[in-house]
This record gives sequence, structure tokens and C-alpha cells, in this order.
Amino acid sequence: MAHILVATTDDEPGVLNRVTSLVRRRAFNIHSLTVGPAETSGTSRMTMVVESDETGARRVAAHLEKLLNVLRVEILSERPSVVRYLALLRVSAPATTRGQVLLVGQAFRAQVVDVAEDSVVLECSGSAEKISALADALRPYGLMELSRTGALAMARGTLPTVVPLKRPEVDYPPLAMSV
Repeated sequence: MAHILVATTDDEPGVLNRVTSLVRRRAFNIHSLTVGPAETSGTSRMTMVVESDETGARRVAAHLEKLLNVLRVEILSERPSVVRYLALLRVSAPATTRGQVLLVGQAFRAQVVDVAEDSVVLECSGSAEKISALADALRPYGLMELSRTGALAMARGTLPTVVPLKRPEVDYPPLAMSV
């Protein structure tokens, strides 16, 4: 089963490698990984989809929390949450079929972000199933290119009150990169 883990980390070089190495060493497969700046300056938010049972997901979260640069870990698959994916799709759309391609995109609430002489690029966000269904619906017209993000997720409701951001009491020097 897929479990969604969200980790808030320091925004420093090498943190992503430490996190993915830890998960790999524990023999878990990261199905998708999305990383970007968080709401607090100097922090990043990692959203991971890990294939595991519930015990394994809790074990991964516990190990991640032990890493110095990991400030907080939440298992969002255990609580109500909003999960979205984003996709860009380039579809062959000569004048003869362009209207049909645009109607299919419109049915999935996809936005046209680029129009060329013989193709269009559509942007769509939603569940993984919605993105896959849109891609399948566009294949007969000539799906030329597909680019998808991993999961982006956030808990529903108010901010979690359980775990404040942890900060080390000692100022550690920035991580050195080995060559």
C-alpha cells in the first residue's frame, strides 16, 4: 500500500541525499518524491509516497525523525488530507482534430498553456487517476509527451498541533559536501 509522508527539513545541500539514502537502506521503494521550499524561510518540504504496510511507514517516519536536518515528519495517509498531482501533456493537434483535443481537455478541466501549429500543451492537476484517465483519453489523438509530478499533499483542517518544528540547541556548521 502507498503511504504519503511529508517531511519538513532544513534547506541545505545534502539533505535530500541523506533522506533518500536512509529510505533506500531500509529497503523501501520511494514511488514519488516532490521537494520544494516550505512556508518557513530556510526549510524545505518533502512529500514522499512510499510503498509499504502501515508498520513500515511508521518505521520510515521514525528513522527520518532521527536525522539531524529533519525537523518534522507526518504520515498523511493516516489522516484526512488533500493530495494532488500535476501534469503537462503535449498532444498532436492539427486543425482537423484540434477542437476534439480541446474538448477532451476541457472535460478534465485541463488548461491550454501552449498552442503550436500542429500541437497543444495542456496542464492538468488532480488525482493520479484523473491524470492517467486524461492521458488515456488523449492517446488516440497522438500523445507526444507527458510530464508528471509526484504527489503534493497537505493535511485537511487546521495546522497540526502535535509536533512543533524542532531546532538543535547547538549551532552546527553547514553541511560539507564531499567530492
